[in-house]
Amino acid sequence: MSTPPSKEGTGLQAEIAQRRPFHSVKAEVAVSILRTAALIERHFAQVVARSGVTTQQYNVLRILRGAGDEGLPTLVIRDRMIHEAPGITRLLDKLEKAGLARRERTSPDRRQVFCYITEEGLAVLEELDEAMKGADEVAVGNLSDAEQRQLLKLLEGVRSAHKANSREPQTA
Repeated sequence: MSTPPSKEGTGLQAEIAQRRPFHSVKAEVAVSILRTAALIERHFAQVVARSGVTTQQYNVLRILRGAGDEGLPTLVIRDRMIHEAPGITRLLDKLEKAGLARRERTSPDRRQVFCYITEEGLAVLEELDEAMKGADEVAVGNLSDAEQRQLLKLLEGVRSAHKANSREPQTA
């Protein structure tokens, strides 16, 4: 059962200059999540751009730093990324060309490529670490620790419903 939208309007409506109320609270929540994500992402993009990388490249470098000396196969990196990256090979090409990552083919299966972060890639991340902590503060620092934990739990609930739906066969 859908909750009817409020009559008086919301801060989100004013922010996006929407004159008519949302058709439901669910619609307003969905738009609010998308709007919030876009604002945070825009700020993060500005922070990482100072080091000459994109947010997707930054994401790959963070994944590779977490993998350590073992590295990771290309498709594992793709699956761990925040945003889907159908062009993961192109993304890794750019990182490799910039000297931030390297790739090696494994000997038993020449099709599998392992990726590693370079010293230069680690230096870029180290340069960005403090700035990204500041970006995190800008993103959610106005919320208390308890509110941040509550938000994490709520967002996890939203994502888990989408994960469950993506596993079900789609009917036309």
